[in-house]
Amino acid sequence: MKADKMAPLRAAEIEALKELYAAINRNDIESAVKILDPQIAWIEPPEYGTTCHGLVELKAHLTKARGTWAEGSCEPDRFVVAGDKVIVFLNIHVRLKTETDFRVGRHAAIFTFRDGVATEMRIIDDEQEALEWAGAKASHG
Repeated sequence: MKADKMAPLRAAEIEALKELYAAINRNDIESAVKILDPQIAWIEPPEYGTTCHGLVELKAHLTKARGTWAEGSCEPDRFVVAGDKVIVFLNIHVRLKTETDFRVGRHAAIFTFRDGVATEMRIIDDEQEALEWAGAKASHG
């Protein structure tokens, strides 16, 4: 797992995001949402079909989505800090209960922080687009 050179500016947030994904992977939704603002805006691409506002909606969404997994994980492998945002680049390797093959892919989750709490999360599947949206410079590695 790599973090860019600016990461020390958001080291606590990066550690909390690592725990968020570890909690999702072990199906512990209550622990996953600990660093999220009660009024979190959770924005997924239109083709995913979900945008949530607030922890009640988000916990219901994450519980339902995680409940479809037979096995697998969403593993962060890189973090990029851009001002008040942390971009998490994720490897997805999940087999749903209704499928025999794993779904494998990557996407970026952009978290916006205020006072150490994530107030927004936005998924953008294209990594370059995610960097540009967050105002980060492209970084390789």
